Amino acid sequence: MDILSVNKDVIVDNRGKEVRLRGYCIGGWMNMENFINGYPGAECDLRRIMGDIIGPSKAAFFFERLLHHFFREEDIMFIKECGFNTVRLPVNYRHFETDIEPFVYNDAGFGLLDTALGWCEKHGVYAIIDLHAVQGWQNSDWHCDNSSRHSFFWTHAHFQDRFAALWEEFARRYKGKGVVAGYNIMNEPQTGAPGGRFGIPYTSDFPLINGLYKKAVTAIRRIDPHHIIFLEGDRFSRLFKGFDPPFAENLVYSSHNYNDAGFGPGPYPGEICGKKWDREKEVEMFHKEEGTQFCMQHNVPLWVGEFGSVYNGKEEEIPDRLRAMEDQIGVFEEYGAHWTAWTYKDVGTMGLLTLDPESSYMRRIESILRAKRELTTDFWMRWIPPGKARRALDEVADIGADVLDIPETQRREFRGFLAQAALSGYMSGRMQFVYAGMFKNLSETEIDRVLSSFDIESCRKNEPLLGIMKKFCHGG
Repeated sequence: MDILSVNKDVIVDNRGKEVRLRGYCIGGWMNMENFINGYPGAECDLRRIMGDIIGPSKAAFFFERLLHHFFREEDIMFIKECGFNTVRLPVNYRHFETDIEPFVYNDAGFGLLDTALGWCEKHGVYAIIDLHAVQGWQNSDWHCDNSSRHSFFWTHAHFQDRFAALWEEFARRYKGKGVVAGYNIMNEPQTGAPGGRFGIPYTSDFPLINGLYKKAVTAIRRIDPHHIIFLEGDRFSRLFKGFDPPFAENLVYSSHNYNDAGFGPGPYPGEICGKKWDREKEVEMFHKEEGTQFCMQHNVPLWVGEFGSVYNGKEEEIPDRLRAMEDQIGVFEEYGAHWTAWTYKDVGTMGLLTLDPESSYMRRIESILRAKRELTTDFWMRWIPPGKARRALDEVADIGADVLDIPETQRREFRGFLAQAALSGYMSGRMQFVYAGMFKNLSETEIDRVLSSFDIESCRKNEPLLGIMKKFCHGG
């Protein structure tokens, strides 16, 4: 496969022919996420608690088999058959390096990634390596495997040095490999909240992120002068106005474009969250995105690395969410943006593939999924009606807001972040012991059978969504 490069505002192959990247993010594989895989809390805590409850050997077996069943060559074959030419592979630094032995790299983790890249190359699918969880945590949320809400990455040189060194190791191993479309060096940075999210006005530290991006790019370029490097905006890949202009060759900038039309509630076209949404609104919002404006200003390619719609809200609203997603992708296509949708496979939230509700895994964790809904532990799922615990916490938040004289405009976030700390933090952590106990008395053979529920052959295809995607990938 050709090593891709940047020519002004387009990505091209070795012959100078334009290549448009269209595909899916493989969330939940080498960086697990609670709403994707079905467990509560953060992956790093779950791995430790699983070892405590079911034993280290059986826990290691559990996670090895989960990764095996979640993503296999058959998944890449299906992705290729759908017409996609790209996968974004979110990875957690913990697969490649431990905190107890920094700068010592784990061949087993690289071996797992190498195997996936081999499947991609065999079937002609480009792969973007996405460091989704960095040393010290680059944001406060679950998706960078953070259970503390503190982002130490931005305030500790040790973590920043390890980050740059790990990218040097990626560059050493993958320079010259055409199957790698490029290096997405950090997912969803959040420079302005190193102590956690509190709902106060957000201020980016652009001098800091500009310097760290240049440090990482320089480290990579000393070893690998050719691969594309993808840089995301601050505050979950939305803010770009303080970025330095493109400072090296083969840079692509990435924006994450989730919007209310994809999440609801409400009809599409129609009024959602107090605003009228239709295709014209999708065009308007695309052009309002700072990532779009930055790339147009500097004549560089734009990659919408994440976007998506949810399908586990009200059953009657699923067609609305699908229409919204179809229009959004149509806008990306019209204006030449590259895109990878979130996410490929999950337990029933927004995946192109979802686990069968009657599968062994889903039946076994049914009470956990119910508890997560009742306790609203996956705090970002605003389409799920708040349970009794969340409503009670909102009352506590209102008392605190009155005492602290929190402005009315900040109170919604104030409630949400208190709920995040209490429910997504403490309550989810406590729930992990219950989740681990569900596998305690199973043999390794039985665990493997349960986890085979993640096999593509056992999953359900979201056929309406698949039809939309095939239209753009085969005819776009």
